[in-house]
Amino acid sequence: MSTVADRFRTGKEKLYGTLMLVFGAILWPIFTLVVLAGLFSPVPQVAAMSWIYFSYGVAIALFVWLSGGFYRATAFGNMVLLGPSQFPELHAMVVAGAKDLGMGEPPRAFLYNSNGLFNAFARRLLGGRFVFLTSALVDASSDDQVRFVIGHELGHHAAGHCNPWKNLLKLPAHAVPFLAPAYSRQREFTCDAIGGHLSNDLPVSRSALMMLGCGCGRLNGKMNLEAFMAQEAMMPPTFGFINEKFRSHPRLTRRMAALKARGVDFSA
Repeated sequence: MSTVADRFRTGKEKLYGTLMLVFGAILWPIFTLVVLAGLFSPVPQVAAMSWIYFSYGVAIALFVWLSGGFYRATAFGNMVLLGPSQFPELHAMVVAGAKDLGMGEPPRAFLYNSNGLFNAFARRLLGGRFVFLTSALVDASSDDQVRFVIGHELGHHAAGHCNPWKNLLKLPAHAVPFLAPAYSRQREFTCDAIGGHLSNDLPVSRSALMMLGCGCGRLNGKMNLEAFMAQEAMMPPTFGFINEKFRSHPRLTRRMAALKARGVDFSA
């Protein structure tokens, strides 16, 4: 985990992250005892059913592990790996951002044909760090906006959001109502601040977020950020509140407002 990235971590992310770890530490032993009690139950029907569910759990865990390997193979075989001789401008953004965040080695970054899907994401695959950019996002956005997006995704790695062991420990906490989505939303605020820090340009950072809603390169330069943020006041209070509580990402108008509140220099 990068100490530089930790400067931009929101207070609520720290709180919710701690709660996730605490609930995970409490629930894992309870879950283990319940499973063991079921597997070795003197009641044959209970033991048999427990072994069936245990087998399902092992199969799912194995599938998740294997899917990471298959996705990695898909990336190297079908996506374009950024490098000094392959889209060097984009590669330089990844290298510079990782260096600024104090990461020992920059993640491998891929660009792939998304067939119009507008997205970017960070993943850990079999221990390796990766960043994925869709062709639609790069095609519609300016270089400065892409720099913000890359910074946001690097932020997930630098802030430890993709750490497989911590995420495994936190896994049972997903059973606590609303906690996991709330934690996820705060992680997005943190990474927006990190992306803003690397961009060091408030209007560009906010426009990069707005482009996630617009996705139209032809209108990129004509976007009115203040008009878009004004939509926040039009949000139906009740349905807006309920809708967000079930989402892993905050709505874009809130994310843009949070960036503005951090200030132009994005200092922690």
